[in-house]
Amino acid sequence: MKVLVAIKRVIDPYTKIRVKPDGSGVEQDNVKMAINPFCEIAVEEAVRLKESGVCKEVVVVSIGGASCQEQLRNALALGADRAIHVDVVQTYSPLTTAKLLNAIVRQERPDLVLMGKQSIDNDNNQVAQMLAGIASWSQATCASKLEIEGDKALVTREVDGGLETLQLNLPAVVSTDLRLNEPRYASLPNIMKAKRKPLEVVAADSLGVELTSHHQVLEVVVPASRSAGVRVNNVAELIDKLKNQAKVIE
Repeated sequence: MKVLVAIKRVIDPYTKIRVKPDGSGVEQDNVKMAINPFCEIAVEEAVRLKESGVCKEVVVVSIGGASCQEQLRNALALGADRAIHVDVVQTYSPLTTAKLLNAIVRQERPDLVLMGKQSIDNDNNQVAQMLAGIASWSQATCASKLEIEGDKALVTREVDGGLETLQLNLPAVVSTDLRLNEPRYASLPNIMKAKRKPLEVVAADSLGVELTSHHQVLEVVVPASRSAGVRVNNVAELIDKLKNQAKVIE
C-alpha cells in the first residue's frame, strides 16, 4: 500500500503575522515557516500506518517555490520515504492546486491520499474535496480516527450530534483534523538521514494542467483593534449599556 501526503508551507503558527505596507499580502521575508499543522498531522498518520505494517511507502508532495523543499525535508525527517516538489512561481487557487495534485496522483497511483483539512493561511478547506471529485475517488473529511481494513478505510469524524464513522473503498482521499493524532518531533539522526532521501523536482507546466488563478486578492488589512472592556457593578447597569450604548437589545 502506498500513501501520498500533500503538505503546504505556511508561516509558523506561533509567529506574529504582519501585513505588507502596500496591503498586497502578508509579510513572509525573514519569517519562520513551517509545515501546515493539519498537514503535519497527515504526515504523522501516514508514518504510523507504515510503522504498523499497513503501508509500505509514504510519499510527500508540496506545491510551491524552491523554499518549500525545506518543509519536504522536514516531512522526510518525520518518517516519509521520498518527496516530490511541484515547482510553481506563484500561489494558485484551490482548484488549480487540486488539479496539480491529481496529476501527481495519476503518476504515483497511491492507495490513499492524506492531507490536512485546511491550511492555516487561507483556511479554504477545499483542496481535498476538489481532488476527490476530480479523481472520482471516495472521500472523508475532518478525520479524527483512521483504520485500514483490507481494501476499505474506516474514518471517524466529529459531527454536531457526536461521531460519524464512514467506510470508504480504496483508493480514497482523507483530510485530517486536530484530534487524529499528535505529531512527533524529528530526531537529529532522522534529520541527517532525510538529507539523503530522494526529493524529485517536477515542473508544474510539465503536468498538463492549465495554471490559472480563479480569484484575485484585492487587499489585505489588519483587523480593527478592539476597545478595552468595561466592568459593570450590577445586571441593571449591564442591560442599560447593552440597550443604550451597544444598542444590541431593545
